[in-house]
Amino acid sequence: MQMLYNSDSFAVVLFDVPAEPAGEHPEALSRGGYEIVDKFARKEIFIQGQLAETFKEGVQALIDTDPSEEEMDEYIERYASLMQQPLVLH
Repeated sequence: MQMLYNSDSFAVVLFDVPAEPAGEHPEALSRGGYEIVDKFARKEIFIQGQLAETFKEGVQALIDTDPSEEEMDEYIERYASLMQQPLVLH
C-alpha cells in the first residue's frame, strides 16, 4: 500500500499485490489497483484492471505537464461518478 496523492479533496492509494510469491515466477504480472477517496462526498472506489491502467496513464500524462493541485483534483474528479461505496472509518 502506497499513498500516491493526498489533497484536501481526494486521496489516492496504490495497492500492488504480487501475483506469485517472489522467486517462483519473476515474469508474473502483479495485481492490485487504486483506491480513490472523495473526502467531501465521503465515498470511495477501488479500481483495477483496464480501468486502473487507464487511470494510471492519464495521471502520468498529467504529471508530465507539471499540474497544479486543482488540475490533479479535476482529473481525479472524473472518477467520482463511479464512487458508490460510502467511506467508513474503523
